Amino acid sequence: MSVEVLSQAVLAFRSGIPRPDADRIVEALLQAEKSAKQSPQPFSFDQLIGQWRLCFATGTRKLRQGGIQLKKGYYVPKLAKAQISFERDGAEKIGNLAQIGALQLRFTGPARFQPKKNLLAFEFTQIQVSLGSIVLKKGAVRGGEAKEKEFAEMKISKLPFFAFFLITDDLIAARGRGGGLALWVRD
Repeated sequence: MSVEVLSQAVLAFRSGIPRPDADRIVEALLQAEKSAKQSPQPFSFDQLIGQWRLCFATGTRKLRQGGIQLKKGYYVPKLAKAQISFERDGAEKIGNLAQIGALQLRFTGPARFQPKKNLLAFEFTQIQVSLGSIVLKKGAVRGGEAKEKEFAEMKISKLPFFAFFLITDDLIAARGRGGGLALWVRD
């Protein structure tokens, strides 16, 4: 049932047909995550390779008594492109692109996938800012090359990560380190 609702969201995102209600998407993501915990299925980094457009996300809010609470989910407007990419160029790598009009902000860096937990840890170490085809800035961020060399030895608890609970040919879904949920569609 949850995969069906998420597939409807993907189809709606791509074609412009009416979208499932945001609350239904959040519920479907939570059901898919619960199902993945009850019947774990190991994924591989190779299933992630390619470009994925962010379709839907939730934020979180910290509770006074500890823990987090999901905020209402939202569809990412098509006007604002948010894309994540995965590639293997000798090593696993991640890219994150945010684009509004011709202005692009791209972060890249190393990634490390743990199939037993379906967890992808990563570190953004490079940035590129472009306006159309003109590169305005390109260089290292957050320690750059030194951070990349340390990455393989860093503990997962010190890194940002995504815990994937659903991967198909058309969509991926994960919970981020901060507790939010995200749904991407293959671009």
